[in-house]
Amino acid sequence: MKAELQKAFNTQINEELFSAYIYASMVNYFEEQSLTGFAAWMQAQAVEELTHAQKLIAYLHERGVKVELEAIGKPESTWDSPLAAFEAAYKHECYISDCINKLYALAVESADAAASIFLNWFITEQVEEEASVDQVVQNLKLAQGAPGALFMLNRELGQRSPEFNTDSDH
Repeated sequence: MKAELQKAFNTQINEELFSAYIYASMVNYFEEQSLTGFAAWMQAQAVEELTHAQKLIAYLHERGVKVELEAIGKPESTWDSPLAAFEAAYKHECYISDCINKLYALAVESADAAASIFLNWFITEQVEEEASVDQVVQNLKLAQGAPGALFMLNRELGQRSPEFNTDSDH
């Protein structure tokens, strides 16, 4: 694997770990708001991001590439509302999609077919990630001004359970 691509993969690992950190911060925000269903949803999201980082790490190990972890920045810790938190999550997922697309483009440019094929899973996953978060954003917009709807959504989101799976066919 070319050095530039190795560095880009290591950068993406850091992005995925920071994503988990952001969602862990949102867990705390929702717990402080007594929205335990929202917190559970974000906890599952944090675990999913750790799984993404682990997939990237395992892939680099398989390719004999050194993994170099960098410092993770401090995430936001408060939002104006549950909607604002989920809008921030959606914006972040769009950012991660852009990062994955750039990494894929670099893999193609580097003529690294194996890396390109490996990254296909992440591209598909990001489409699902954006859609999942956007669905909650749209539901929260519909629930504005209706506290009962917020509590129903809180209960629904609490049904999501974390899945820690490093299998690339996930």
